[in-house]
Amino acid sequence: MTTTTRLLTLFSAALLGAGCAATETAPTDSAAPTSAEAAPTEESSATPRLALSYDGGVLVLDAGTLHQVADIPVDGFVRLNSAADGRHVLVSQTDGFAVLDLGTWTDSHGDHGHHYTAPPAMTDLRFGGAEPGHVVAHDERLTLFSDGTGAVDVVDPHELLDGEGVATTVVTTTPHHGVAVARKDGTVVLSVGDEDGRSGLEIRDAAGGRIAVNDQCPGLHGEAAAAGGALTFGCEDGLLIVRGNDIQKIPSPDPYGRIGNQAGSEESVVVLGDYKTDPDAELERPQRFTLTDTRTGALRVVPLDASYSFRSLDRGPRGEAVILGTDGALHVFDPVSAQRLAHVPVVEPWTEPDEWQSPMPNLHVQGDVAYVSDPGTRRVVAVNLSDGAVLAETTLAHPTIELTGVEG
Repeated sequence: MTTTTRLLTLFSAALLGAGCAATETAPTDSAAPTSAEAAPTEESSATPRLALSYDGGVLVLDAGTLHQVADIPVDGFVRLNSAADGRHVLVSQTDGFAVLDLGTWTDSHGDHGHHYTAPPAMTDLRFGGAEPGHVVAHDERLTLFSDGTGAVDVVDPHELLDGEGVATTVVTTTPHHGVAVARKDGTVVLSVGDEDGRSGLEIRDAAGGRIAVNDQCPGLHGEAAAAGGALTFGCEDGLLIVRGNDIQKIPSPDPYGRIGNQAGSEESVVVLGDYKTDPDAELERPQRFTLTDTRTGALRVVPLDASYSFRSLDRGPRGEAVILGTDGALHVFDPVSAQRLAHVPVVEPWTEPDEWQSPMPNLHVQGDVAYVSDPGTRRVVAVNLSDGAVLAETTLAHPTIELTGVEG
């Protein structure tokens, strides 16, 4: 492995908290010690780390130097989901979500914190059931949807940090490729569908009663949260915006204008989304994207001089819309004006593969830094979004598939 000597500094994020009460389902061993409990080392500052999946395991890198910290074997096709607690990643496997401890965390003590690292390792914690699907971090809750069972489970991130996570099943619905969001008022926003597809959303109260429903979202897919608490869900002809218990349909300007993947930001009321207009395409490689104001419902379709994939969308530290194009560059846009702020070449031009499971370049933004993985060359590059400077880069032992990270 070769790594540049340039370093970067990332700041730790505030830890998430709070929980949700209902029927509890304990994981395999909720009291099992994690790797970090076994051999912690105190550090002078937070130590962000990255997780990159490949066919056969997960690579863990130091986010500052991009040095490899661990190579953890995992069977099967490996999907990664942030646990949004600064320390853990959920690994989607056939029968549920396994918890991977990246071995970096901060213990907060009022006006200061103590920072620790330890060897990363898979824990004995496991949540959910067959065909694990979407993971959503919102309102200091981690909501998991299992496509094979239709169960919606909620995990308290504070408990997960202590290695004592328990999944609370709050809703069970018809099995489908769905998504759900538990909120701090006890309500759950939940996709409606079956094995043939999704048609819309419903909102359930804490007792499971239906508060609101909207069936005007064919092919519902994806979720994002904006500043102010609004949620969006993509449709084949627009999207749905949820504000409180109100569900509003925002139509696309085209009869078929699919928004299937979105990225939100706590710094912006605007949600970034993809945009596809060919209902007959086996694989459409779009060259337009969407910016939707969740306060007004205004949806803007913005042209891009490159295509992109569903792994290409993320948000910058001030809410910037960041897109990794197939030209190998980062395209950074102001979410309000839709004006391009930066065009930063990072990797070689690439083509989205026909199969979504195949390795392809991936974008993950953490703090002021955009991380781009390029499986074709097995490279990972860290770019400062403020000035476009390359902060670090490395070559990996494997071509990687998915990328996420923790702040430590």
